[in-house]
Amino acid sequence: RACVCTDSGGGGTAYTKMAACTRSVGKVLSGCQRCLLSPSGQSFTRVPHFPQKQNARTYAAVKSAKKEQKEEKPKVEKKRIIDDTNRHKPYGLTAWKPIDDVYVTRYYPKPVYEVDTTIDMIKRFQQLDLTYPKQPVYIDLKLDMKLEKKKKVDPFVSVVHLPHPFKTEGNKVLVFTESAEQCKTAEEGGATFVGGTELIEKILDDQIQADFYLAVPEIIPKLLPLKNKLRKKFPKSNRGSVGTNIPKMLELFKTGHEYVVEKDCYITTQIATLDMPKEQIMSNLAAVVQDVCSHRPASFGKFVERAIICSATSEALRFKFDQFLPLAEDEVV
Repeated sequence: RACVCTDSGGGGTAYTKMAACTRSVGKVLSGCQRCLLSPSGQSFTRVPHFPQKQNARTYAAVKSAKKEQKEEKPKVEKKRIIDDTNRHKPYGLTAWKPIDDVYVTRYYPKPVYEVDTTIDMIKRFQQLDLTYPKQPVYIDLKLDMKLEKKKKVDPFVSVVHLPHPFKTEGNKVLVFTESAEQCKTAEEGGATFVGGTELIEKILDDQIQADFYLAVPEIIPKLLPLKNKLRKKFPKSNRGSVGTNIPKMLELFKTGHEYVVEKDCYITTQIATLDMPKEQIMSNLAAVVQDVCSHRPASFGKFVERAIICSATSEALRFKFDQFLPLAEDEVV
């Protein structure tokens, strides 16, 4: 815009100012290349558009995951075995033996007593607690079931003849046989029930029940309907309940004591009553331990790892059992 000055006294000054304004407008219009006047009188700004350059990939493509991934094998944690032989105290405990009469048992190793000492102790416990004097005496054995390489001893059921039976009544024994002569022999030997396949229905209907079931080999195929009913009591040759020597089998099972390996490696069974003499309890204990050890060769080492004795109301006491274990062939002089 040009500003016209109408001052009558200074005409030259007015023309000078108009020229200066015109030059300024010209510089503005010539210097601004972006702003253009449209015919409609509107203005717009033209912004140049530059295409964006895509960054080049400088890394390798990730390999696609395999469809079939191998199953991860569970890690087996190995137990840490600590040898306390030459240590001044057991690992994780306070000392080998407590100094005071009263102490916290978990801070010291569990004591292991002689067999006769443990029997005297549980008898003394009964007197102090004023409990039933004829309560049962139990032993608990932990077995090492390992054999060569990865093989193991299968859990077993066995019957042992105790030198001093603690039961007041004999076991009820049933004998399966179809021979008239063998039936007579079984009845003379003291069998509670004797018969053939006619006893199957009575057993299934719970009309006949026995502690042990014996059979001759010829009748075993006919007894298969009783397999689910009798289960562990079903006659088997490896348990000694199948054979032809009926008098010998009756002698064992009429007064025999049965024990079972449970939870793969544990045996818990009664061996006596607390009112029996100490010598008789020790004899029964030795018979059970020796029969257990007969199920694995002595060349593989100790079959019994830990032994505990207790009564029905007393605390459990660990005892030394090495004197009852059989000797290996190389140890026999």
